[in-house]
Amino acid sequence: MRSHSRKQAEEATIDLTPMLDVVFIMLIFFIVTATFVKESGIDVFKPAVDETILQLADKASVLVAINADNEIYIQQQAYDVDAVGPVIERLLAENPKGWIVIQPDKESDVTVYAKVQDAIARVGAERVVMATDKG
Repeated sequence: MRSHSRKQAEEATIDLTPMLDVVFIMLIFFIVTATFVKESGIDVFKPAVDETILQLADKASVLVAINADNEIYIQQQAYDVDAVGPVIERLLAENPKGWIVIQPDKESDVTVYAKVQDAIARVGAERVVMATDKG
């Protein structure tokens, strides 16, 4: 009777080696055939523009321009970066539903753009867009 139970125990085992071989072969296949895409950085000064942003830029009540020398112009008058907040606040008081368009030059420093945008955000302006080239 013992030999009969031992024979059943031997028959009940399953050899998993071929299954593991197949799994490893499939794993190697997927690793070898996978494509790795390197994501490129974001081009800050050339984002995609749709027509609604261009229409808003045409209706802008405040234009903030930053030239290549990092000089800030609001409504064609030069201002220091510290004066941006109070000037924008005054202009928004005159036209609270107006849009603010920031137009940086491609050669301007991104830190100046960030300071201008931060100053505009601190005064509570919600309608702010960045001007871009059509494309």
